Amino acid sequence: MRTSFICTIALMAFAVKANAQMIVDPSKPLTNKPEETEVYPPQAALPKVVQTGKAFDTPPSDAIVLFDGKNLNEWVSSRGKTEAKWTVADGAFTVNKPSGDIETKRTFTNYQLHIEYRIPENITGTGQSRGNSGIFLAATKGKAGGYEIQVLDGYNNENKTYVNGMVGSIYKEVVPLANPSRKAGEWNVYDIVWTAPTFNADGSVKTKARVTAFLNGVLVQNNFEVEGETNYIGKHEYISHGPSPIKLQAHGDKSEPISYRNIWLREL
Repeated sequence: MRTSFICTIALMAFAVKANAQMIVDPSKPLTNKPEETEVYPPQAALPKVVQTGKAFDTPPSDAIVLFDGKNLNEWVSSRGKTEAKWTVADGAFTVNKPSGDIETKRTFTNYQLHIEYRIPENITGTGQSRGNSGIFLAATKGKAGGYEIQVLDGYNNENKTYVNGMVGSIYKEVVPLANPSRKAGEWNVYDIVWTAPTFNADGSVKTKARVTAFLNGVLVQNNFEVEGETNYIGKHEYISHGPSPIKLQAHGDKSEPISYRNIWLREL
C-alpha cells in the first residue's frame, strides 16, 4: 500500500529529527567554510541501515511482527493473561467480544507502530456504537487501563458522536486534526509514534507521553502531549508505570466486530 510507505518514511524522518543531537560546537567561531558544519564519522555514528519491506505493506527489517496473519502467538487475553481467543481467518483477526480485550505478551516503552483495521461492511448503528474498538498504546494496571487512540467508523459518522471520541482522537482528550476515514468494509491504516511518559522516584510525572499519528497517510495527531491515562469519566491522570503491553479493545456493545491485520512495531 502506498499509504503505508509514505507513513513509514514520514515517521522515520520524525524519529530522526526527534533524536538528532547538535554535534557541531556552537561555541567555536566559524570562518565561513562549508566543511565546518559538515559532520562525518567518527564524530557522529552513521544511522543504522534498515531494509524496507519488499512491498509497501510489509514490515521493515528491524520490526517486531506482532501479527503476521497466521496466529495470535504474540498476544494474550487481558483477563488473567490466558490464551487470546479472537478469531483468526484470511490473514486477519477479529474481535471476539465475549473473550474480552487482548494485549501483547511483550512490553514496550517508545516505539513506531503500524496497524491496520477494518470496520465491517454491513455495520449498523451510529456514533460510538458503530464499530467501536481502541488501541491502548500503553496498557497499564491503573484504574483507566492505559492511553487509548480511538478506533471507530468515521465515514459519514463524524456528526453522530463527540469529536474527542471519534476515530483519530486520543479518546476523551483531543480532537483529531483531520478525518481521512475509508468506507466500512475497506482497510484503514494507522501509523503511530508513541513516546512513553517518564516518572520521578516519588511517582510524579517527569515528562508526559506524546503521540504522533497518521491515519491512511494523513496526520491526525502531531506530537500531542497526553494529559494522562484515558478515563471514560473525569479527568485524565498519570499513574507511575514502566514498559507496558499494547492492548486492543473488545468494546462489548452491539456494534459488529472489527478486524485487524499487519501489525508490526519498531522500538525507538
